Amino acid sequence: MDYEENRPDPDELLASLISEEIKSKRGKLKIFFGMCAGVGKTFTMLQAAHAEMLKGNDIIIGYVETHNRKETIELTEGFEIIPRKTIEYKFTSVQEMDLDAIISRKPHIVVVDELAHTNAPGSRHSKRYQDVIEILESGIHVYTTLNVQHLESRSDTVAQITGILVRETLPDEIFENADEVELVDLTPDELLQRLSEGKVYTHERSREAILNFFRKGNITALREMALRIVADRVDKQLHDYMHRKRIRGPWKSGLHLLVAIDYNQQSTRLLRWAKNLAYSMGANIQSIYVETSHQLTPKEREQLDKNISLAKQLGIQFRIITNYDMVKAIVDFALKENVTHIIVGKPRVRNVLSMLRLGNFVNRLIRYSGNIDVYILGSDRQAKDHFKEKVTLPSFTASSGQYLITSAVVLLSTIICFLLKEYIGYQVVSFCLLFVVSTLALFFGTGPILLAAFMSAVIWDFLFIPPPYTLHIEKPVDVLMLIMFFIIALLNGILTSRVRGQEKKIRIREERTHALYQLTRELTLASGIEDVLKIALKSIQKNFNLDCVIVLKNEMNQLEDNVRHDTDIKLSENDWSIAHWVFKHSDKAGKYTNTLPSSVYTFYPLAGHSNNMGVIIAAHKSVFTQGEAQFWEAFISQISGKFEREFLREAAKKTFILSESDKLYKTLFNSISHELRIPVTTIMGASDTLLSQHYPEETKLNLYTEIYQASVRLNRLIENLLNMSRLESGRITLRPDWCDVHDLVNKVASNLKQELLPFTLAIVIPANMPLVLIDFGLIEQVLHNLVLNATQNAPAGTNIRVKFFFDNGYLTIQVMDRGKGFPPAELLSVFNKFYRGKDAAAGGTGLGLSIVKGFVEAHKGTVTAANRQNGGAIFTIKIPVQISEMEQIDKNYNPMNNADG
Repeated sequence: MDYEENRPDPDELLASLISEEIKSKRGKLKIFFGMCAGVGKTFTMLQAAHAEMLKGNDIIIGYVETHNRKETIELTEGFEIIPRKTIEYKFTSVQEMDLDAIISRKPHIVVVDELAHTNAPGSRHSKRYQDVIEILESGIHVYTTLNVQHLESRSDTVAQITGILVRETLPDEIFENADEVELVDLTPDELLQRLSEGKVYTHERSREAILNFFRKGNITALREMALRIVADRVDKQLHDYMHRKRIRGPWKSGLHLLVAIDYNQQSTRLLRWAKNLAYSMGANIQSIYVETSHQLTPKEREQLDKNISLAKQLGIQFRIITNYDMVKAIVDFALKENVTHIIVGKPRVRNVLSMLRLGNFVNRLIRYSGNIDVYILGSDRQAKDHFKEKVTLPSFTASSGQYLITSAVVLLSTIICFLLKEYIGYQVVSFCLLFVVSTLALFFGTGPILLAAFMSAVIWDFLFIPPPYTLHIEKPVDVLMLIMFFIIALLNGILTSRVRGQEKKIRIREERTHALYQLTRELTLASGIEDVLKIALKSIQKNFNLDCVIVLKNEMNQLEDNVRHDTDIKLSENDWSIAHWVFKHSDKAGKYTNTLPSSVYTFYPLAGHSNNMGVIIAAHKSVFTQGEAQFWEAFISQISGKFEREFLREAAKKTFILSESDKLYKTLFNSISHELRIPVTTIMGASDTLLSQHYPEETKLNLYTEIYQASVRLNRLIENLLNMSRLESGRITLRPDWCDVHDLVNKVASNLKQELLPFTLAIVIPANMPLVLIDFGLIEQVLHNLVLNATQNAPAGTNIRVKFFFDNGYLTIQVMDRGKGFPPAELLSVFNKFYRGKDAAAGGTGLGLSIVKGFVEAHKGTVTAANRQNGGAIFTIKIPVQISEMEQIDKNYNPMNNADG
């Protein structure tokens, strides 16, 4: 039972092995971590670098900022220092780390200071941590430094503590995935002492820093934060180690956090706080945005994109779902994903629309969440903003034109009803106006519908409800009807508008889903890389209106230097270098990215399941929204998968061909070895006998004959191999000449005199057979191989017939024997290279009939094999030829009279 409980999961074991294999190919990252500047991170890092150099490791300095500190400058001595790269920006020269020089140098360890540094515009990457990632992927270990305030998830907290907003941040994922973190710690008093002595900044800057950032309370809080982060990291490492080694322990398992974000700035703080909580709890975390009927303004769309980008930067999985009821959407998603904790922000806005809802957001979420815990995060805004939170107007995004149109439609409807009021009554007018408001809701937003409902109620009261032309209403029933009219018109209009907005968003999602289905269907039916290229380009143009270039890899697993399809996009040398970088690192670059953003185009890797298939180069007119970006990623994923399958199919095909070639090679080698051994053995044996002893002349003659026959056999084998080589290389050149078929058949009969001794050779040639224009040597070889084949397959004492005749511009040659013939299944294979029948006699290479076919086709002729009616085989050759002396042909001559009988 203990064995079964501790037995490792094969899938987990395989995933662990794959993960460790990937990590073994990357360099290792060591971070010297501190609470703030001045604690000695760079100093400690250089001391560790010296220790590694004493061990014999190849270690260099890629970038170190000494801040003119004497002790730090002394520690840099003795190291190879990579010269910095100069980048021109706004008429200013900026010194940055030379990434390419470090990768080309390829040391064992490189020292890179200030991991969170922002590179100058024009650099390959916008952040130094991206440079470090590329160095690690090149298999180089990195030593670097980092302060706690530069962690993305802690920047808000640091800003609250110090009052200073930190601009240079990096994703927590970089810190969490570091192979080693060494905490460099000082007490607040020691750090303040170093500041006062001018060991961190100059004396003037030190006094200013002590009064602002480096207050003792700030330093203490930052120190506590740094110690807590490192302690949490140690706890997480222990947890991972015990889990990896399958050591029993009290696991903190099953915790899944869901953070719901919105299009306001508060969501950034919410995401950072949720990330910190997840890290402390050892929980999984994902975020969600619920797309309702609300139409986002450009500013709200921009903020939402920033929030989603931050979630991805923090390593939080992100999803967009569509639902008019935000609470229902969050709870349904949480139940489906087995979420244990929901994290939301405290609602900041209360307006007229929110008052109409049944209960506010937080109360409904708590009521419907069941066993799921709900965390509600407040805001750090001051009390002066509270009034704005209490009462605000709803956010309307409709244009002024929509308000004018709805007003005009209501007024036009009023005029028509006014003309008919004597016939329909004022009660019917209310239904007409209500119908107009409901219809307008199908085409316009919430604001115009509110205006239409208000105008309809006022106009109905003023013009139609007795007494007319006044807002006074005599009957209580009419008052109630007016109130109900306004409420029904308002609710009906708003709900219809909401449904319309929801339908629009659902339609967009349905169109995208249908587009993905169509793409998948077309890719499934596609055969070959060229077809996939056409479908991919056509689909991208249709669904994204983008001009694209697709560059694929070659057989050497390198990016091709040319484009396979027609395109108007002209790629410069710099564009090609970016494409090669994207292919190598499987990461996007170019316009609207953090890598080489100054490029004109955006470069996306075609990342398959196991390999990178190529690069898509897109000419973006504007940046993708988050929804469009997700759609694009799904689109590219389908295309990449199909390219990968096509490459694998071609690789499998080539592997099969190589396998068959290997089998063919072994068959040929065995056959030729056997065929060579027999004549060579005969020649060696007879020659040795003649040389070793004296024999009578008759015995010598027999031995000479054996040597000759063996030589002929050997020569025949070599000729077959040479002829096949000529056919394969396409070096067959016809030398046609006027030939008499009598000479042709006599030459073959003479050469095969010995083989034909056991048989009766019957030659049938019409008396008026003309001269024909053919290559005598090639056709002689054809006839030689066919007659020799007949002697090897027909029983001794039978007839072998060779017949010639001219029929409708074709020279026809037939060779017939009385052997066993061919099994019906083998008739289509007899002319294949190295093919030998199942019942064929021992010996032979299987090249003779293949050479026959090649030489005949060189004459633009055909050759067929068939079985004779009374047993045996018949080979028929038809060659289009010119003939001489046509007038000598007997017009009464009918070649069918000489058919096989």
